[in-house]
Amino acid sequence: MSPVVDNLIRKLVVLATLAGLGSAMAFLVVACGGASAQPPAAAAWHPLPTAPVEIDQDRTSVWTGKRLILFGRHSVTAIDSRGAPYIVKSFDAAEAYEPVSRTWTRLSPPAGPGYVPDYDAVWTGREMLAFGPSHSVAYNPATNSWRTLRKAVGGGLVVWTGREAIGWGGGCCGDAWGNGLAYDPATDTYRELAPSPLAPSQGPLGVWTGRELVLLSSGFDPAAGKPYPARLARAAAYDPARDTWRRLARAPRTGGAVTWNGREVLLVGAGPGGRAAFALDPAANRWRRLASAPLPVASAFWTGHGLLAWGGGESARALTYDPRADRWSVLPGWLPLRGAGEALAWTGSSLIVANGAHAAAFTPAP
Repeated sequence: MSPVVDNLIRKLVVLATLAGLGSAMAFLVVACGGASAQPPAAAAWHPLPTAPVEIDQDRTSVWTGKRLILFGRHSVTAIDSRGAPYIVKSFDAAEAYEPVSRTWTRLSPPAGPGYVPDYDAVWTGREMLAFGPSHSVAYNPATNSWRTLRKAVGGGLVVWTGREAIGWGGGCCGDAWGNGLAYDPATDTYRELAPSPLAPSQGPLGVWTGRELVLLSSGFDPAAGKPYPARLARAAAYDPARDTWRRLARAPRTGGAVTWNGREVLLVGAGPGGRAAFALDPAANRWRRLASAPLPVASAFWTGHGLLAWGGGESARALTYDPRADRWSVLPGWLPLRGAGEALAWTGSSLIVANGAHAAAFTPAP
């Protein structure tokens, strides 16, 4: 036994006599640098098993209540004479992840045209409906089968109401649309929405409140390069039961992400820096300002207790917002993901972020 250890044991005997064995053992742990004496580790990101296929283009995702379904394109690359990678070909790919068993399943993608960019997908409780600008499909996990939909419901935003998939807006290049469609998968029928008071938008923000679709438009005309006339609304709510619209007060800032907390529409990541935050009470038709986020925000989810936001891009950081304290916090921990274009899913208890073949999950404290 070394003199150092012998001396430590002698001290422990004295401590055990004077302060009890429990204090001595605590001293031993600290003296030896034991991890059990340190504060409990903060909640952290947990890497998930590697996916069977790397979906690296136009990722679309839905959460079914049991599994995450990913759909998009996989690129096959090669290296040129200068050592730079280039895409040889790409093809549709689909896969599913089940958190309970921590397993991935590779799915057969649907038959369809070659390249179809960007699907907007919703989960109906039975199927994933994926609407593309020129090709739309539905996937049933119970039968592991795809079917082709006759048309899309819009290229800007799609929400599921519990009965219909409602789409509004969209466009490309200098075009921006201000109309919408609704699709009922039970009857396989489409209907046009009543004309809206909104300024057309290629990428509107919107959220389903349980009764209305609240939509926000930037009010910018991409063709003219200037704002649309003031007579066109920048915010409105659509009631599908009555097929009617009502104008809402415009948001103080544009851009960002929206979510519904049961009473208010939360707009976060707005403004030039992507950090401004506001709340809209649709019943009172009134906005209020919230504390600004410490990082730019790209996506937002309501957990039932607070807001969970994803920064996206190269930051690969997530944040939480406590509405009672009006305070933001940056989530701790290591996240092995970088780059834009992540597929996100809130499972009801965890946030799953998938990028390529890699994914990670974060479970916030209750």
